[in-house]
Amino acid sequence: MDGVPAVRRRRLGEELRRLRDLAGLTSGEAAGHAGWHQSKVSRIETGRSTVTAQDVTLLLDLYGVRDRALRDLLATLAGRGSSRGWWHDFRDVLPVEYRDFISLETGATRARSLENSVVPGLLQTPQYARALTRDVMPQLDEPAVAALVDVRTARQAVLRQDPPLELWAVLDEAVLRRGVGGSEVMDDQLRRLQEAAELPHVHVQVLPFSAGGHMGVTNSFVIFSFPRIADLDVVVVDHLTSSLYVDRKEDVAAYTAAFTRSRTRALPREESAAKIAEIRLQLPAGRRT
Repeated sequence: MDGVPAVRRRRLGEELRRLRDLAGLTSGEAAGHAGWHQSKVSRIETGRSTVTAQDVTLLLDLYGVRDRALRDLLATLAGRGSSRGWWHDFRDVLPVEYRDFISLETGATRARSLENSVVPGLLQTPQYARALTRDVMPQLDEPAVAALVDVRTARQAVLRQDPPLELWAVLDEAVLRRGVGGSEVMDDQLRRLQEAAELPHVHVQVLPFSAGGHMGVTNSFVIFSFPRIADLDVVVVDHLTSSLYVDRKEDVAAYTAAFTRSRTRALPREESAAKIAEIRLQLPAGRRT
């Protein structure tokens, strides 16, 4: 369990080792062709050493990998994504950990989110995001709040890209009833959830209070899955002041099982949509259109 850079190094190293084996090369042979010492290949494959996108490109050429999507993904894991992505423009207000989180989110093909307190960022309206940011980080001035809201909105492009990110969001009922920003903001937010749930690649399910305790009561988390690479899933667990990145296979399996149990206990898609509509109608006096 480490930060994103360590997670990416290990995952990248595992995949490069697999591709080397498929190419029929030993680590010594690969190092010789690359003009490196054998220890460099070993450190890269075990995640003990940083690796540049240029190093990855050289190894992929040696291994005969021509798949453009796979090459781009591995270059992103090597760090190219975090240095060239749109989020780099917000480096003055975004900590490195958040920029790395966005780079993982952007490279993923599927995200499974279990949320116990707030609407997932990919489904937030700007008004909701602004009210939440002000409440959670009251020390920020208005320009910083506006920048973070812009980032939250820009992240949602992954739901409109081709192909779009597949999002599974299991929301505790408390998420829908917590009055972030007041009734008008919540009315717009719940309507946004209703609209998003109609998209074929967005699956929204509600865990009603009647479901009792569940994993999400103690921890909200998201599981990212990536294309082309087996066992690349990464779990991000939210804490008050930081996030924990989990990539050990047995830990990822435990979170995956917890998400599956929560999804099974949640209301089906149609009943979840009806629950959101019901809660929206129960909002205190406010705009409901």
